[in-house]
Amino acid sequence: MIIFVIMKKPKREKDTNKLAKQIVDIATGERVEIEYEEQEKNEHAVALGRLGGLKGGKARAKKLSAKKRKEIAKKAANTRWKKSSLK
Repeated sequence: MIIFVIMKKPKREKDTNKLAKQIVDIATGERVEIEYEEQEKNEHAVALGRLGGLKGGKARAKKLSAKKRKEIAKKAANTRWKKSSLK
């Protein structure tokens, strides 16, 4: 069994002063920055994922009854309106 560990890149500071200090620390060698390699994606897995994604919404809509689609649409509309009223 092969297990791949994917490490995410560390996020940069949002505060400009902290970001400036972080950059200076890296440039002067006080802080070591780890270089990450991008892993290649398996083209077959990407194709299968895309294929499923293209089918998914249409197949789900076809499977749902009109009543259930209406309930889902109402719930989505209510959620959208609640979010915009909070702004």
